[in-house]
Amino acid sequence: MSTTASQAYHDLLSDEMALDSQAQLDDQMKRRGLFFGDRPLSSVLRPRFLTFQEFRYIQQRVALLLRAFDKIHRAGVVSPAFRQQFGLTEWEEELATFDPGFRSPTPLSRLDTFFVPDSFELKLTEYNAETPAAPAYNDVLSSVFSGLPVMGEFMKRYQVRPLPARVDVLHTLLDCYKQWLGRYARPNIAILDWREVPTYSEFELFFNYFQAQGLNCVIADPREVEYRNGKLWAGDFAIDLIYKRVLLSELVEWGGLTSDVVRAVRDRAVCMVNPFTCKMLYKKMSLAVLSDERNAHLFEDDEYKAIQEHVPWTRRVEERTTAFHNREVDLVPFILANRSRMVLKPNDEYGGKGIVLGWSVDDAAWEAAVQVALATPHIVQERISIPSEPYPSIVDGHVRFIDRLFDTAPFCFYGSFMSSALTRLSTVDLLNVTAGGGSSVPTFVIDHR
Repeated sequence: MSTTASQAYHDLLSDEMALDSQAQLDDQMKRRGLFFGDRPLSSVLRPRFLTFQEFRYIQQRVALLLRAFDKIHRAGVVSPAFRQQFGLTEWEEELATFDPGFRSPTPLSRLDTFFVPDSFELKLTEYNAETPAAPAYNDVLSSVFSGLPVMGEFMKRYQVRPLPARVDVLHTLLDCYKQWLGRYARPNIAILDWREVPTYSEFELFFNYFQAQGLNCVIADPREVEYRNGKLWAGDFAIDLIYKRVLLSELVEWGGLTSDVVRAVRDRAVCMVNPFTCKMLYKKMSLAVLSDERNAHLFEDDEYKAIQEHVPWTRRVEERTTAFHNREVDLVPFILANRSRMVLKPNDEYGGKGIVLGWSVDDAAWEAAVQVALATPHIVQERISIPSEPYPSIVDGHVRFIDRLFDTAPFCFYGSFMSSALTRLSTVDLLNVTAGGGSSVPTFVIDHR
């Protein structure tokens, strides 16, 4: 039904309707600050549609994968030998077992998956377990798309339910703070990241949302906070809870382990979400830990089946033998010989940085990339099929329907469940907001009226 609904939506888009809807979309994005840097978040006129059956299937399978991630994290905390599989740096190792004062190592997270509606194929390629971006963007985009003229006509035939994420971010932050403090209280919240990042407009959306919920809040740059007299301060604002959007690697690269933020968290003078220990699962190697045959004994049957079905074959790039679909292979020669079906990814990057798609380079470039991957921590991952579908946009004053690749990025909470999802579109194989033809759209669950 989601495909049928998309076609019904497209049928409503005469040039007049499309131009009116585009004008409203552009105006609303400008009014509400829906930009990545200076680039509008959405360049198309249709949101993503999922049926309840599709959404529920993704939700159930994600829950199993989150259980499996939790098991490898707990194994890593207990065993330094097991923890080596994640490829942690020296400073990450020092912080890996720090108790944050609340239960989940990943209270706020986002998976990057690809879901094919026709076959219900679901593949997980990355786990954004540290600073998952875009829940506020998603919510406000949902509101904007709901008000478009074309959506008004579409909603005469279909029920359309948004999937809000900000409310779960709020409740998760407050719950972590309650566990950390030992009692309920309303904290002073600091949204923490560098002021020049392109996602700053989302911090402003969260600032306004938290304020509307009666919470005191500031947006703070790590370079401008101070740890004094047993408290972390942003000017004269005493911080109780950090909503951490800055990457730990950037924070430590800038200030080391003696920066005011790191010291305040380690002294339990402030609560920080997500905590230091999330770094283990944020590493790309967490997917190699999940899919490696050496770790199969950790999982229940349903968890192991979910890993087999939804996690592409992934290994750390190193000299070893391993299993590839039930046959033993010598890993490095195997990678070199199977360029067209392999992807190389650095262990600790984001936004597509350093990723090499084997099918997009020649043999010499691939061999050079494998040598880099052997010298610095990388994973190799089997290529997956990326779904595509047509999305409408305005070209030279007329509506055009252009096939775009799309992902499904579930927002997850407490390390246990999914309640919302972002969809990103692209015209190239790397799907992120900076990609060619890149766009973000909200995801709605639909049904016939």
